[in-house]
Amino acid sequence: MAKRKSLTESEGAATRNEEAKEHIGLVKSDLWLEPFENAICGRHQHAIDKMMELTGNGTTSLSDFATGYLYFGLHKCDKGWVLREWAPNAKEIYVVGDFNDWKQDESYKMRRDANGNWEIYLSDIQIKHGDLFKLIVKWEGGEGERIPAWINRVVQDDVTKIFSAQAWAPENCYTWKNDKFKANVNPLLIYECHIGMAQDEEKVGTYKEFTQNILPRVKNDGYNAIQIMAVAEHPYYGSFGYHVSNFFAASSRFGTPEELKELIDTAHGMGIAVIMDIVHSHAVKNEIEGLGNFAGDGCQYFMQGGRREHPAWDSLCFDYGKNEVLHFLLSNCKYWLEEYRFDGFRFDGVTSMLYYSHGLGESFGGYGDYYNGHQDDEAICYLTLANVLIHQVNPNAITIAEEVSGMPGLAAPFEDGGYGFDYRMQMNVPDFWIKTMKELKDEDWKPSSILWELTNRRADEHTVTYAESHDQALVGDKTVIFRLVDADMYWHFKKGDENYMAERGIALHKMIRLVTATTMNGAYLNFMGNEWGHPEWIDFPREGNGWSHKYARRQWNLVDNQELCYHYLGDFDRFMLSVIKSEKDFNKTPVQEIWHNDGDQILAYTRGDLLFVFNFSPNRSYTDYGFIVPQGGYDVVLNTDDVKFGGHGLNDDSIRHFTNYDPIYEKDKKGWLKLYVPARTALVLCKEKDK
Repeated sequence: MAKRKSLTESEGAATRNEEAKEHIGLVKSDLWLEPFENAICGRHQHAIDKMMELTGNGTTSLSDFATGYLYFGLHKCDKGWVLREWAPNAKEIYVVGDFNDWKQDESYKMRRDANGNWEIYLSDIQIKHGDLFKLIVKWEGGEGERIPAWINRVVQDDVTKIFSAQAWAPENCYTWKNDKFKANVNPLLIYECHIGMAQDEEKVGTYKEFTQNILPRVKNDGYNAIQIMAVAEHPYYGSFGYHVSNFFAASSRFGTPEELKELIDTAHGMGIAVIMDIVHSHAVKNEIEGLGNFAGDGCQYFMQGGRREHPAWDSLCFDYGKNEVLHFLLSNCKYWLEEYRFDGFRFDGVTSMLYYSHGLGESFGGYGDYYNGHQDDEAICYLTLANVLIHQVNPNAITIAEEVSGMPGLAAPFEDGGYGFDYRMQMNVPDFWIKTMKELKDEDWKPSSILWELTNRRADEHTVTYAESHDQALVGDKTVIFRLVDADMYWHFKKGDENYMAERGIALHKMIRLVTATTMNGAYLNFMGNEWGHPEWIDFPREGNGWSHKYARRQWNLVDNQELCYHYLGDFDRFMLSVIKSEKDFNKTPVQEIWHNDGDQILAYTRGDLLFVFNFSPNRSYTDYGFIVPQGGYDVVLNTDDVKFGGHGLNDDSIRHFTNYDPIYEKDKKGWLKLYVPARTALVLCKEKDK
């Protein structure tokens, strides 16, 4: 078993030598957790015990266990096809479809084994590639049409809107071209995206269109990863992909499995990692195309009683205590890694999984709130096993937790008692920016608060930081640019016609993104179009808007139009990322505060050889503002006030700035660097290399 050595070390840590006062790694990193060490070790041991149970006491690996997708579902075999499903409550199951006029036929009746698994072998005459089909599942007192739970292809009829399974085994399988791709993500720069809304036209976009039109933009902009939303099939397009019905089927509304594979392969050829937004926190209630009542047992996959339904999401909650459910979900993780070669996952709704309350109404005011018995240890165990599995299958895989409560250890190594995620979303940051823009006048923005909020995180866990994601772009919320400029975007975003609101918004949009991105401690995320200030919110087709796609698209023509101001923001974003990548091992360089003055609204910090200086004042420019920095010369490498980024160009950025000698700082080899810092401007300077 690949992880056996580290597991033994973890077991040793869990049963530590009290006399030597040894602690599990998570507690060693944060001694404030010492009162809760027994709980931490208990959760860790729970995951180990469950792993031993699932792998026959380590005789196989967790990766070997998570191969259900190779057994269940519909598969082409030497003599035709084989279809298998798990339905312990079913009495009879028939396959109906194009091939038998959707009528029950004894020759299409499945056979049950002692474990509640059903199986049927079908010849190439009985079913062929492209055929549509469903199951008729019968149980005591009822029956219903169902789509197989493990099916890998589901399509929707354009006219009736009915979903069906589809036999899928094309003769020309996709041939991968970039077999040896390895994500190079230091730092990880994520472009969050949605295939369907990634085009100008008022329609649902396709995998092919994304590959041809959007991937080159992502590459040119400097992002090294895309995070794709809404991959797994979902009945309602407007759910943004978060109400999944078919967990093993890539959404057919965007194209074929081969076209998704081509997208991922093409991204790999560009050096771009592909992360899937995976939803294992809940499932859609639908019964025909979902898992809501697969065989007369509404709790086959889901919790019993009052815990079955999510109180806020109108969806169903998985029962992570069932080994069959663990098999289903862990196999799902491995399936996307192996079949489509995704490079990892962003797990949605982790807070909802961690707590019996789903985190609703919780304050999370102290460490005791994470160890008070309100936590779902079965879900915690699943998340831990999922991370172990994913990194067994691909040691370079990327896992991200969308989690708001601040649960310690979420992104700490499994061996240290953590849950094994590589990153956690730093979800306080966009909330902070919203609060700042909504509640404070520009004159009241405090650099000390900005830096504290951006760097207030656990030192032992990497985060994904962001100023805004898709959440802030949805109807009912506002993007950063819309909060700053609002309706003036429609009338004053043409070059030469900018008013005060437009100029203010352009300046602050750049500064907010720069200070957010350059204080990251792991990764930075942007939702597509937000980098250049997309003017419209997101509103998917629904009855309330006449099923319009007008706001479910990205208007790339705006950023491509050099007569409009949008390209200023897009150009700046590209240069910003290039500066970040110019500092070797950017993530390993600490954020070192040089100076802040809330009265002046000035902030300065360094990372390696890069010096970042911000003047958030809306109306005060400073001449010869001094900072104590290492002696030497400093060159401006990025200036938010540069005319090419829509600024006024008040500085001469061709000048090398030298430190002034001060005997007080001679011992530390530091001196005064004096700069002209215009209002609402940020400068990035790079120290010349020592000769």
